[in-house]
Amino acid sequence: MNETLKRGISGAVYIVLLLVSILYSTETFFILFGIFLLIAIYEFCNLVDLKKAFPLFIGFLIYTSVTLISSYNNITIERINKIFNANVAININIQQLNIVLLVISLVVSIKCILFLFYDSIQKISTSSKYLYLIGYIILPFVFITKISFGINDYNPKIIIGLFILVWTNDTFAYIVGKSIGRTKLFEKISPKKTIEGLVGGIVFAVIAGYLISKYYIKANPQFSERSILIWTSIAVITGIAGTIGDLIESKFKRIAGVKDSGSIMPGHGGILDRLDSVIFVAPIIFLFYQILNYVS
Repeated sequence: MNETLKRGISGAVYIVLLLVSILYSTETFFILFGIFLLIAIYEFCNLVDLKKAFPLFIGFLIYTSVTLISSYNNITIERINKIFNANVAININIQQLNIVLLVISLVVSIKCILFLFYDSIQKISTSSKYLYLIGYIILPFVFITKISFGINDYNPKIIIGLFILVWTNDTFAYIVGKSIGRTKLFEKISPKKTIEGLVGGIVFAVIAGYLISKYYIKANPQFSERSILIWTSIAVITGIAGTIGDLIESKFKRIAGVKDSGSIMPGHGGILDRLDSVIFVAPIIFLFYQILNYVS
């Protein structure tokens, strides 16, 4: 089969599967991303040479327990409040859990950024491998599910909007970089990325964010013009953090001496290759939502 055709079919299947699972129900969304997480853990273990059984178990345990607790709280909290009038303690506990997980993920994100500047042939210690596994792989998948709830209930438009911004940024960063890119962004990690491509990707992501916000305002009159600022801000965060996430995964692949994290998607590589930007962006977007909620 022609490589371009294979890549096109594989990408189309991925997008359809993603959209259907997100739109169909909360459960299908959780299940698909749980499967994605397990595949991502498997691929990451291959990259850093970790035995897979324990990481897969830890990933499954953390993802299922946290997402079930969080979704149970979000979906049924009003009912519990009406019946028992005692949801305050539950909310406090959930909020404390969110803060702890967010701090862990953000600290590891900073470590990942510093990791970009390490010697490319440096050996990663076992403790660092597990730290990256939890903070860079597992917890971001948890935050993807949390982002989908926005302020209150499950809202598939939020997570679809995030993916649209990531795809827009990646696509136009490639197009602009290939067309007019001259200044290398981080040549020793990703020789093809350019500063011009980075800026171009962010600009088009901001345009996409503006259009998404206009759709939100039109479809939901209760949304104010402030949603324009929110979605364009998310677009800028996505453009910058998504590019960093891409570079971090490239660093792991360079150390491992491989081109792709896996081969589950013909022509595209592995799940980590498709979600490297999203998983690095997710904790930052979740933090952004918490700040918005607090300010509101």
